[in-house]
Amino acid sequence: MKHCLNGIRQSVILVTIITLVLSNTLFASEIADSESQKKTENKVDFSKSEEFSANMFPGQDATSNEKFKYATDSLWDDLCTLPSELYHGMGRIYLQRDNFIALLLAGGASVAMHASGADDDIADNFEDHKVLSDFSDKALDFVGGPGTHFALTGVWYLASAYNGDELNKQRSWTMLKALSYTGFTTLSLKLIRDNDTPNGKWLGWPSGHTASSFCVASVFDEFYGPAVGIPSYLLAGVVAYRMMEVGDHWGSDVVFGAVLGYITGHSVAGEDRGKWEIAGFDVVPYRSQPNSYSTTMGVSLVKAF
Repeated sequence: MKHCLNGIRQSVILVTIITLVLSNTLFASEIADSESQKKTENKVDFSKSEEFSANMFPGQDATSNEKFKYATDSLWDDLCTLPSELYHGMGRIYLQRDNFIALLLAGGASVAMHASGADDDIADNFEDHKVLSDFSDKALDFVGGPGTHFALTGVWYLASAYNGDELNKQRSWTMLKALSYTGFTTLSLKLIRDNDTPNGKWLGWPSGHTASSFCVASVFDEFYGPAVGIPSYLLAGVVAYRMMEVGDHWGSDVVFGAVLGYITGHSVAGEDRGKWEIAGFDVVPYRSQPNSYSTTMGVSLVKAF
């Protein structure tokens, strides 16, 4: 009876989430149209914009303080746009037809696993057949943690901006956006579902470690292909295994978390990658080294062979 009630509760939660997202999307689309019109009316002439020039990379000959200030200012400016990005992008990503269907199926699988007692059977099996050492447990907990992913992405962004590597700066920002979508959605679902894990911790469904790890793997797969994507997915899978073995999550928590992270990472990185490419070449801003005569600005096409 308890499993049945939990299953009904999860079903109600899923329907409620879908309704809220649909309402948010309709409202967001109206605002987006309004903002788009405002941007069209207020286009900036970059050739005469002091603000645009001031926010460009100061050049390799700049002092360390100047490059560090550029990197931190650039990160702060991007972070200020994050709430708006999340607000307007939630519906675009999660209500895209294929993504929506995949999330519904993953949600249905979670309900079925928990209501049927499969979660209990999986947890009991892991309890009886542990293979990870204490060191492996702690290492995977750290490697798969959302906090670790955010911190390393922030370092990636700052290092790229400091060195004037615009392509990796854009990629790190995409990773940061994907992690933010995943983290916000995961935390929201956890607070709504509010169930305990096998080892008695709160906020079980879905698994944040699993969602974040698969999000990172999906972004890497979009950027660098199978050579980096496949090992990243394998590592994410090991993190998911760890979450179940130590009792930090039910099997249903891990299933939905993996699907959520996979969808979010591919969707966000796929959108941004399409914006940066022309005929397979990466499009990056270009600025010549400042000299006493003139400074040339534009875009450059980059491709690794």
